[in-house]
Amino acid sequence: MSNDRLSTLLAEYVDLERLMEDPSIHSDQALVRRVGRRFAELAPIYAANQELEAARADLAAAKELAAEDSGFASEVEAVAAVLPALEEKLGEMLMPRDPNDAKDVIVEIKAGEGGQESALFASDLLRMYTRYAERHGWVVEVIDSQESDLGGVKDISVAVKTKGMPTGGHGVWSRLKWEGGVHRVQRVPVTESQGRIHTSAAGVLVLPEAEDVDIDIQPGDLRIDVYRSSGPGGQSVNTTDSAVRITHLPTGTVVSCQNEKSQLQNKESAMRILRSRLLAQAQEAADAAAGDARKAQVRTVDRSERVRTYNYPQNRITDHRIGYTAYNLDLVLGGELDGVLDALAQSDRAARLAGDSDMPRR
Repeated sequence: MSNDRLSTLLAEYVDLERLMEDPSIHSDQALVRRVGRRFAELAPIYAANQELEAARADLAAAKELAAEDSGFASEVEAVAAVLPALEEKLGEMLMPRDPNDAKDVIVEIKAGEGGQESALFASDLLRMYTRYAERHGWVVEVIDSQESDLGGVKDISVAVKTKGMPTGGHGVWSRLKWEGGVHRVQRVPVTESQGRIHTSAAGVLVLPEAEDVDIDIQPGDLRIDVYRSSGPGGQSVNTTDSAVRITHLPTGTVVSCQNEKSQLQNKESAMRILRSRLLAQAQEAADAAAGDARKAQVRTVDRSERVRTYNYPQNRITDHRIGYTAYNLDLVLGGELDGVLDALAQSDRAARLAGDSDMPRR
């Protein structure tokens, strides 16, 4: 356990507590959210340290009593037996953690290989994440979407947000950060008349939602184009040029939004996605500069990797990163994702305990 790190975090907790009591900060709601999230993240560490200090004080008192009366020797042993578990608990809390864990996320799902079947599978993934969010009391907000002809989705972006402050700093990102990559499905498509099993795929991108202070975007770095939005099959769905395409010139990153009828609303939605993409790119660049030794065990730099297979005939789900397999696909698609996400989190924790303690979390 690092005493220096503990002292630093406890001092930060006290400073944040004092800041939260200052009425003047409530005029800046963005600051209130940042301070509140960090305070919630440090609160469990503060509480664990208080519990450990109380146990140590009890042990010291028991030893003093035992020195005067040997009948208290058993009490000394009982209190001493509790300390290792409390020290281990606090030590794990002090391990470097993902700085984005308290953040909300933007999830982008894109149909890939497989045409209409891929678009239908993309809509199944959206439903899975939506139901998982509902189980955790999170809010899902559609930012932009493009539907396919058969009711699937070609491309959709949604924000998934906690209500209030995330407990212990465990926000949406701390759970859904594992979902980025290619998700493959094996099943008989609704368009298949011969009953043959087909394989198709959809891509999932999960980004920590960036705030204005996270990324500095200069107006001169943006090219903003407007055009008429289109629906399934390419037909125009609006009579005005309300769709917005924003190009970040320094990086070449392009974001388009057409879901809203208002050009201003589409611009705001596109900027939300752009900020989050640029934040993710900046973090990936920093991770790459740190070298291969910091790569996470269950996440690789290549977002296009196949991360999971959903096999309908066998009711099987397989996560290829950690070799996880379960035969409850129907439940997973219904939103019961905690089994596979817990396994991914445990694998990541094992990697960090093994020494890869400062690895990137994409």
